[in-house]
Amino acid sequence: MSPTTSPDRVAVCHGWLPALVAVVASMVTMLLVAALGLWAAGAADLPGGGFVRVVAATVVTAVGGRVALSGNAGSVAGTEAGVTAVPLSVALAGALVLAAGFLRPVRRGATAGARGLARWAARIAVLWLLALAGLGLAARHVFTLSLGDGVLGDLGDLFGLTPRVGFTTDVPRSLVSGLVWLAGVLLVAVLVTRSVPLPDGPARFREAARPLACAMVALLLACVVLAGVVALVDAATGERAAGTFAVILLGLPNLAWPAFTLGLGAVWHGRVAGPFGLPVPRVLDEVLRAPDLSTLDVRTLAAHDGRVWWLVVADVVLVLAAATWAALRSPAATPAWRHALRTACALALTVGLVCLLGRVGARWGLSVLGVGDLGGNLAGEVVLRAAVWGAVGLGALWGLVAGFLGALLARAVRGRGGGR
Repeated sequence: MSPTTSPDRVAVCHGWLPALVAVVASMVTMLLVAALGLWAAGAADLPGGGFVRVVAATVVTAVGGRVALSGNAGSVAGTEAGVTAVPLSVALAGALVLAAGFLRPVRRGATAGARGLARWAARIAVLWLLALAGLGLAARHVFTLSLGDGVLGDLGDLFGLTPRVGFTTDVPRSLVSGLVWLAGVLLVAVLVTRSVPLPDGPARFREAARPLACAMVALLLACVVLAGVVALVDAATGERAAGTFAVILLGLPNLAWPAFTLGLGAVWHGRVAGPFGLPVPRVLDEVLRAPDLSTLDVRTLAAHDGRVWWLVVADVVLVLAAATWAALRSPAATPAWRHALRTACALALTVGLVCLLGRVGARWGLSVLGVGDLGGNLAGEVVLRAAVWGAVGLGALWGLVAGFLGALLARAVRGRGGGR
């Protein structure tokens, strides 16, 4: 606390009202982004107030919550549904707003030491859990499906079937996941700023980790920005502008960050079957639409579109720039080998996190007396998962090389008077 900051001012700046403002701003941002994305995807016409419920469910899943799907079509019919995916555009928007709200009073010197910081974080956590619990209770709905005019429709009319599919939120599990998500956001916020008061030990660790933490955050944001530019060009020149905006608002990092790992040489496995509501790059759709799991890497994608090799070039530029930027903000006496090891660890952790967050799994289907076999227009499957350990190893290797080269480049820049 600065000498000119009174205790009353400290209490006001990081009391319950500012915490409420930070939480509400984050939640409103996520709800707005999710609503616009779902509206662009065509979900605004869902019956029975389903749109509002789906928006709430999208925000819950964005912070790691669990939304379970269920179906009921009677004794002579079978249903299957399940989904595992994180709408990372929604999560990223909420994280940025929440981190800004958390750091705002800290930068003004309104938290008196580590204890004041802990109390400030606790207030945000309490209000965050209350808001998330409210969303979780609202995120439940049941839809009645139409069997159409084919064989399934005739069987449905014969047996008087009214298939229903619904979703509910596992509130306790979602609260635990949401608290972990919140802790991760606040931890990254503490790592990337010097203004947060910490005890000597954690402060020394933060001083060593901060340059690379900032560099990794900037690297991931740069990937999203570049992907956003490509998506906007596609929206302006393509035929499915609304669908492209839906991808931007719901899952742009879901494409941008795995693409970054592909440029590093990582391997993903996936499959797309049946109708898929959001547009994906043509080359990705061609590779994934196969009877079995497809191997997704730069080579398989380049076999359909040679421009995919530019992912490697982009990764070289981005990773080397991040490593150099971090080296310039590290102490000048840091040996190149030490910066290389730190960069390897940071990039390996970043790639591992992308592999975990980028996983997608969804399956839905309906059959009546075995007809349909959970297939046709009422069924589909989307699977995407990474070979995690191989990707993490490649991230460490790239980080080792880029960290060493970045340290040398930073040394050359400082030698020309361009240091920090």
